[in-house]
Amino acid sequence: MPLRAIAVFHAAARAGSLTRAAQDLGVTPSAVSQQIAALELHLGTSLMVKSGRRMALTEAGERYFEMISENLERVAEATRGIRGYLSSRSLTVRVTPTFATKWLLPHLGGFLDAYPDIDLRLDATNEPTDFARGAVDIDIRHGEGNWPGLFVEGITEERFLPVCHPGLCPPGSLRAEELPRFRLIHSVKSQVQWGHWFGLAGVSAPARWRRVLFDRSHMAIDAAANGIGIALESDLMMERELREGLLACPVSEPPQARRTTQWLVCPHDRLRRSQVAAFLAWLRAERDLWCGRTLRMAGE
Repeated sequence: MPLRAIAVFHAAARAGSLTRAAQDLGVTPSAVSQQIAALELHLGTSLMVKSGRRMALTEAGERYFEMISENLERVAEATRGIRGYLSSRSLTVRVTPTFATKWLLPHLGGFLDAYPDIDLRLDATNEPTDFARGAVDIDIRHGEGNWPGLFVEGITEERFLPVCHPGLCPPGSLRAEELPRFRLIHSVKSQVQWGHWFGLAGVSAPARWRRVLFDRSHMAIDAAANGIGIALESDLMMERELREGLLACPVSEPPQARRTTQWLVCPHDRLRRSQVAAFLAWLRAERDLWCGRTLRMAGE
């Protein structure tokens, strides 16, 4: 496939002039003309014709230009984005939206201040990274931790608690069996659902209940903080809301529902990059500080 000739034709078609395309490409107009002639020979059809002092696309040329433009623009964008990637102090982290907004961003200033020379990019998504295709250093994934062939480390064990705004129910004012009287907020992708929690509490889940469902935990947390109902969420994700008193557990003795849901994932060779090592060390230190504060708040 004559990729060079295709790129030259694209530049000439976009510029509408061989001379202008030559200036853009840093070559002579005759070189542009030769590449287009070679592409026309390869395709077996004419793509451009002279129209006065300008070059005009033939019908085939217009169709071909439309067909290749989007892909060539994507190649150009990818090239600009990857240029200098391996030699720079860049760090790209993909992270689940809830962990990004509820835990990582509130702590991130410390990392940026400690490593001002690292060019950090965060991509918030629940889609797992294909490390063979994407320029991603670390993936913080939600799941069970089963990703063979990759470095996998659980961030921490989280405690799942029923929570609501204190104005809806004062802390410790309810028994577990009383919760179905209230609107229950469901985070549909959570690894700990209400049915499981009721089972741990020794309560039969109601056949019918008032509920509202969200597909992101950060939405469920915000809904509970706004007094919409009672959510079942992770203390890791609710750190700020619990600390500031926006959320509290209305159940006097909630059962222990614990689970590790967030995982650090990357190819083993990424661990040799200094930026990756710095980020992992910082995150582990912040995690340990959080665990210490959580234990003190719980009186454990």
